[in-house]
Amino acid sequence: MAEIHLTRSRQTIKLGLIIVVRQLFPEETLKIAYSIQEAEFCRFTKTAISVREVRQIESALRHWIATDPDIEYIERKDGYYQYRCAGTDVRLIYPCDTNVDAIGPFDVLPYADGFIVDFNDANRDDWSLAPPDKLAVTYEKTQEWLRNTNLELLGDVNSYIAGGATLKMIGMAEALQEKEISTIADTILERKKILRVLLISGASSSGKTSFAQRLSTQLSVNGFNPVTLSLDDYYVDRENTPLDAEGRYDFDRVDALDLPFLQHQLSELIYGKTVETPIFDFKTGRRFNRTRRMRIGPNDILLVEGIHALNPTLFPNIDRNMLFKVYMTALFQLNIDLINRVPSSEVRMIRRIVRDDRFRDRHPTETLDQWDNVRRGEYRSVFKYQEEADIMFNSSLLYELNALRPFAERSLNKIEDGGPYAHTKERLLRIISFCEPMDTAKIPFNSLLREFIGGSIYFD
Repeated sequence: MAEIHLTRSRQTIKLGLIIVVRQLFPEETLKIAYSIQEAEFCRFTKTAISVREVRQIESALRHWIATDPDIEYIERKDGYYQYRCAGTDVRLIYPCDTNVDAIGPFDVLPYADGFIVDFNDANRDDWSLAPPDKLAVTYEKTQEWLRNTNLELLGDVNSYIAGGATLKMIGMAEALQEKEISTIADTILERKKILRVLLISGASSSGKTSFAQRLSTQLSVNGFNPVTLSLDDYYVDRENTPLDAEGRYDFDRVDALDLPFLQHQLSELIYGKTVETPIFDFKTGRRFNRTRRMRIGPNDILLVEGIHALNPTLFPNIDRNMLFKVYMTALFQLNIDLINRVPSSEVRMIRRIVRDDRFRDRHPTETLDQWDNVRRGEYRSVFKYQEEADIMFNSSLLYELNALRPFAERSLNKIEDGGPYAHTKERLLRIISFCEPMDTAKIPFNSLLREFIGGSIYFD
């Protein structure tokens, strides 16, 4: 599937956007802030953008495309692809087409104090781009904290490291996350009388497992006893597993689970009954004969974690007030510069490559072989339900690319230069080249990042 940043024609739209904004609003500075699936949210750094101004930008961008502009590729230098168009030089971290012939449908939509560039992506299949209100709140919350600490770009983190303030930076970033986790636990406590189930979902490598452990600790402090139910134990027998378009088992589809059985047991547990929950054997592709007895008592809360956890299908006849839904995002907050952001999917890919290589005996090419299927599963089963969450938690840490860099370089350099993933290797190495490597010894052992680099208290 095509990512925004890997589709050259979309990068051409981005180049045109930069040019027309400079022409229309020479006193303003454009920031391309974050992605919303395959769309991007943009804003000015100092002032809000009115609906009328958004319409001006869209009209000017479409006119720019219609004029078939002359785009000149200059060179690749310092990690950037450098272009010139209408006397304007633009640096991009991903290459663009030098003609506009391949540009597909797109929309420019007013949103909040800026606008969304929506590429009408075919991967969304049967769902439309929903207003990302909760995602926007999560983004703004972290941005406010970054503004308070004078951090905005990767270079700002590099300055902390070069200035010998690494420990201070780690401490601030980890304290922010601990505060957020504590607040979530306190919110759950306020609803103790009716809440029965805590649901945690998120995209691949968002840190769900470590987050669930840290939140469980905070819940225990508040007098709860979290009882974990794994959705993985409810897979159908292997021969009944649905297949993808290539004929491979597709474990990311919700119908890969034994839904009627799962729904029945969830309902029984919520209402205080004792059930015998299954244990799935991934080697045989069937359930073990033995089961695990489970009951949710007055001070217990059922914790369900997995990519399908926010899917309403799991709880068709359950009072919504009994459920508390947490969505894990890994919304990377720091740009390389104001118009070149680091896509969150790239950060998650780096996390996964490092973790798989270090702890799952999986060569980086194997991880990359699976990535397209992982992303398709996220669109089908994760992103479409993110706004269902009661709260979102951002697992991204401002120093993480600096910490990941030495591990990522070792893993990525195992990829053959002439192989099918040579371009991916080069691209990811180029991104982390903007980050000064840092000593990871002082990263706390309960940090979410430890799930990927090792040394976590939550993993063997």
